[in-house]
Amino acid sequence: MSVPLEMSVIEIVAPGGPEQLQLRRRPVPRPGEEEVLVRVAAAGVNRPDIMQRQGRYPAPPGASDLPGLEIAGEIVALGSKVGALSIGDQVTALLPGGGYAEYAIAAAPLCLPVPAGISLVEAAAIPETFFTVWTNLFDRGRCKAGDSVLIHGGTSGIGTTAIQLAAAWGARVFATAGSDDKARACERLGAERGINYRTEDFVEVIRAETSGKGIDVTLDMVAGSYVQRNLDIAALEGRVVVISLLGGSRAEVNMGMILTKRLTLTGSTLRSRTVAQKAEVADAVRKNIWPLLAASRVRPVVHATFPLAEASEAHRLLETSNHIGKIVLTV
Repeated sequence: MSVPLEMSVIEIVAPGGPEQLQLRRRPVPRPGEEEVLVRVAAAGVNRPDIMQRQGRYPAPPGASDLPGLEIAGEIVALGSKVGALSIGDQVTALLPGGGYAEYAIAAAPLCLPVPAGISLVEAAAIPETFFTVWTNLFDRGRCKAGDSVLIHGGTSGIGTTAIQLAAAWGARVFATAGSDDKARACERLGAERGINYRTEDFVEVIRAETSGKGIDVTLDMVAGSYVQRNLDIAALEGRVVVISLLGGSRAEVNMGMILTKRLTLTGSTLRSRTVAQKAEVADAVRKNIWPLLAASRVRPVVHATFPLAEASEAHRLLETSNHIGKIVLTV
């Protein structure tokens, strides 16, 4: 399969606003022994990309300096020790960076086949969000059938994924969002109750809806002042999992409440983990979630697509939060 020497990429020319994303030309990279080269059809856009563009989330050592944590496309070259994949395979892959490009390097263990019935654009919206939700809601948060679950940021890429997966697992799902329309969108995805955090106090709503029992698992991308409020409404043995810090990295918490209710307050990041650690997540996602995707019981929600050259516009839209689900670049 013919591979050109150069490709178009989106570089962060300097830390700052969306205008710092510029179309440039670079050599096409070559895969290492346990890597593949993918001709990118689509790349997901995520909030960590914005943080990287702003200079607040540098790529891990050895990773591409280009933004882009998830792609879908066709394998066009294989490393010498790659055995389970073939040239021509259509895959979706989790990356440590480099997705905003016509070609991208992916670790072979982090490539998964595009699920049946899923387009390449939809497939590009899967890895970052579905891996993140699995490792936090189900692994760390131990979500199970019958649990009550609260998802903050219910119409984000993470939120729309978490609502669907928790509902598919048989959990009772609640979600917060920034408008009545978004709250209703959460309900259409499987939430029992969408809560407009601008006009309602989610603590009061949850207490009423659960008859005071509270929430078994909370997935929180806000942190800050939300942390204690999440603990306030946690059920006995409840788990609060923090995955982002949109409301700030510091919180004052009542430790006595953690002791008396036997609560777990935890959190994680994905990008800095080793390939082997991420491969364990990939294996779990393929085993547990791929059948749900193939059966159309869950589906990535794509709000809008932009050509690669318009990555700055994609970032502008993501920063407005006027979207439901994911934003994807098409190549």
